[in-house]
Amino acid sequence: MFSGIDEVDWASMEHAYGPADDVPVLLRGLASADPAERESALDGMYGAVHHQGDVYACTLACIPFLFELAADPDVQDRGSVVELLTSIGGFDLDEDDDEIDEDEIEGAANYAMAAAAVTAGAGVFFELIADEDPGVRLAAPLALATLHRHPVRVLDLLRERLPAEPDEEVRLALVEAAGRVALRHRPLAGRVVEWLTLLVDRERAPGLRLAALAQLARCCPDALPRDVVPVVSGLLRELRTAPGGAPDADPDTEPEADAEVEPEPETDPVGCPDLSRAEPGAAPTLVGQLRALSAQDSAGRGAPWAADLLRTLHVGLDDRVGDRTALLVDQLRSPDRWQRIDAVRMSGGLIRAWRGSYGELVALVGDQLADPEPRLAEAASHVLEELFSLAAPTADALAARLAADPGGWVKEWASGPPGLGSTVKALSRLGDARAVPALAAALELPEVPHDVGFAVAHLGRAACPLAAALRRRLAGVPLDEGAYDRASPLLAGLTGLRAGEATPEVLRVLRGAPEYRGEWLRTAALRALGSFGPAAREAVPELRAMLRRPGTATEAAEALWAVAGDRDAVLPVLTEGLGSDQVHDRRAAAAALGALGPQAAVVAPRLRGLLAHDELWLRVDAAIALWEVTGRPEESTEVLLTAWEKNRHVRVRVAECLARMGPVGPASTAAQVLRAELSSVRRHNALDGGYGSHDTYEDEKLLALCRQALRGTGKGSTA
Repeated sequence: MFSGIDEVDWASMEHAYGPADDVPVLLRGLASADPAERESALDGMYGAVHHQGDVYACTLACIPFLFELAADPDVQDRGSVVELLTSIGGFDLDEDDDEIDEDEIEGAANYAMAAAAVTAGAGVFFELIADEDPGVRLAAPLALATLHRHPVRVLDLLRERLPAEPDEEVRLALVEAAGRVALRHRPLAGRVVEWLTLLVDRERAPGLRLAALAQLARCCPDALPRDVVPVVSGLLRELRTAPGGAPDADPDTEPEADAEVEPEPETDPVGCPDLSRAEPGAAPTLVGQLRALSAQDSAGRGAPWAADLLRTLHVGLDDRVGDRTALLVDQLRSPDRWQRIDAVRMSGGLIRAWRGSYGELVALVGDQLADPEPRLAEAASHVLEELFSLAAPTADALAARLAADPGGWVKEWASGPPGLGSTVKALSRLGDARAVPALAAALELPEVPHDVGFAVAHLGRAACPLAAALRRRLAGVPLDEGAYDRASPLLAGLTGLRAGEATPEVLRVLRGAPEYRGEWLRTAALRALGSFGPAAREAVPELRAMLRRPGTATEAAEALWAVAGDRDAVLPVLTEGLGSDQVHDRRAAAAALGALGPQAAVVAPRLRGLLAHDELWLRVDAAIALWEVTGRPEESTEVLLTAWEKNRHVRVRVAECLARMGPVGPASTAAQVLRAELSSVRRHNALDGGYGSHDTYEDEKLLALCRQALRGTGKGSTA
């Protein structure tokens, strides 16, 4: 083994962390008899040689030696080597529709060479599909489906192997590989669908039937049975009652766990190694940590692979929101706590990406807050935290959990400031006054949680009892280099409350802001004063003085207008801001001028000149301000609707303006655009493989604004 490895000029190559002269050590480590050494070597291969899926010259040079390792029966953990080869060779340039620029040519060439090299040796995987090592048999089907040049032979082998395969997980991998063949080779999809349908109809094992349904959803959802929800629900019941399945009895008999569970994304990563087969004595590597987490999450489960199958099924069902919701409702009523944990996580993914009627589903997620299993209750609170008003059916359950768990009101972290617990945030985002005691307690801590101010702002007037504590804490903030971190949560809270009585404390911060992050701190203080309006009149002299201060002149002018309405003082400053060489400053000036309304009509020509600016967001801000100062919507609306189509993230801002303009004409282009948005099932800001904590809130806000703008025009108002 490794013949010729020392003849390769590894030192002339590089990987993610520098010279590749350590690659021979890693390759030999993969063949070690020591489990810790093997794991460390695998970690190095993924961390450096195949870093985040990249292919370097040294990655290409490894391929022949990796094939040697995969084919040698004396090597342990060969399944991991097969997975590594699959990942290296599985990149498909044909799937990337974007043109490749000059900087990417070398990388694309490496991917292409890797795919060609691994595909050329993929015949070895035929032999491995019946290997004695179940880990190898688990990895080989996907390798064949991804890499082999003759998919018909692969499909025939998968079908032939299934009846003879004794390991349940491997049987599921054979079915998954068939789905991969159908996706990569569409002419074969019909044959795959026929086989999967037979498995659904005739196979007795519930796990295999569920796997077949998941792959049908993935490659041909139209072939799913019409009653897919009751069928899947029945299979989950069979899995619970099968020998070794999760018990339906007292859930307190299940293993305890104290790890927090974060909500998982809706989709699964592709090409990642299967890290579920942990070895004793493993080194503390990233691979080892992932294995440990996977093992921890699987401990006590009767069918640990069921969650992955259900996620695949949900992704395949795509916009069939009704079916997906009904399936999750059934899961959340299961006596099996693990099925409920999976359902809570997947509910978050569904609601985050798709619009629908979620009242019943959300209420059932709320029911999990009272479960004694900490992972289930914590997962539920994380999901509800992101739902804002959609979490309304769970208000009482959130309040009950909050009262029962004072220790969870604030979360401490190894680094960085503390933060509010998810239950506190979820209840605050509902505007529920029952969150106030938790926020009051947080304000008494030595270090105030960084997100207290945002929670106060969502509570609005219900949080008025907190104003005194916010003022007291702000008055005690030392104005040193840490002032911004300590004061900004307090300023945000006072801004949300519009607590004009806090003007003296805010002025103290404004006057004494240190050099470090001083501009940020002054901006936060100015926003607070602006929110106070005329109640902050004692700040007027300070605001006038700051009109001449570079960096915060626009914010000072905006605050002065809100406090004193002094047009003659602020208009020249804001007009000058429109000519800044910084787009951010020009946007801020445009927004501030819009607040002046007709009293800023003199700047209409300047705003009109920005409607053709290269920066889309500046065009939008200028168009909104132009309407606000002239009262004429025609030229602004055209710019706003063009931006709507070009950038989905601008839609909330545009819809806010359209709603303030008043009901749009039922036959207008704007009405058509708004109705099209309301008819879409996909959330406007849904991303594949990522999400933001406020995505659902922003999309629900968009829908409400669209309805408001359409009110009185027929169909749109009832969408």
